[in-house]
Amino acid sequence: MKLRSLLFVPGDRPDRFAKAAASGADAIIIDLEDSVGLDRKIVAREAAAEYLSGDRPVPVFVRVNPQDSHLTHDDLASVLPYMPDAIVLPKTEGARSINWLRAEAAAVADSQDGEAPPILPIATETPGAVFDLGTLREVAHYLAGVSWGAEDLPASVGAVTAREVDGSYTAPFEMVRSLTLFAAHAAGVAAIDTVFPNISDQDGLAAYVGRAARDGFTGMLAIHPSQVAAINAGFTPSSAQLAHAQSIVDVFAANPGAGVLQLDGKMIDAPHLKAALSILSRA
Repeated sequence: MKLRSLLFVPGDRPDRFAKAAASGADAIIIDLEDSVGLDRKIVAREAAAEYLSGDRPVPVFVRVNPQDSHLTHDDLASVLPYMPDAIVLPKTEGARSINWLRAEAAAVADSQDGEAPPILPIATETPGAVFDLGTLREVAHYLAGVSWGAEDLPASVGAVTAREVDGSYTAPFEMVRSLTLFAAHAAGVAAIDTVFPNISDQDGLAAYVGRAARDGFTGMLAIHPSQVAAINAGFTPSSAQLAHAQSIVDVFAANPGAGVLQLDGKMIDAPHLKAALSILSRA
């Protein structure tokens, strides 16, 4: 499943579902959590279930409420009969949260055939979760990827903000972002960067996406359809990148068994080949 852009849409706004699916996003996330008030949870569940029961032009994920909300069971009961393409779990605390969700899904789907959908954890929204990131590789075969959050975590530790004036992250939260990146790659799954909250700042978004792709993230969460095009462009290798990657693959293919080679006057070795193959696979 290609996951460059994953667009959130509030679960209690079914009038926006089709627009979100037509935005060009690789997947949409129907949200039953933060964007839905407590008095609208049932409406959101019913709308999500109805949409999932129809045609899906793109993969449809559902973000359920977190474990401590005591709402997750009813969320799952509403949507699992229609098998969303993945479940997004907020406030994940490592492997134990993934195992808990799978147990909940099994209890809900007691008489259903088939496996529970894969899970995309939002893996850093509590202080304890940061220390559990490494355990996600224990449950890698249940994951659709790993993402992180830059809103709940600073609030939970009393930080005024997670961002500098220019939109970059302050040191503690840049560290958390990096740990999420490494946790995703250690598990061998998609590394999904968090949202860029300033919808009107297209230049800032492009710069943010560029940094994420440079650093090794493979996709990003979006909160508005206007963000999708820039995200897709940023996580799609350019023609120049593809040509260079193919050149690396070709020179190694022409010299089987070689450990170190030269290309355009520069040394290349096994890590360069691995990176080139990754770029070509993303195309």
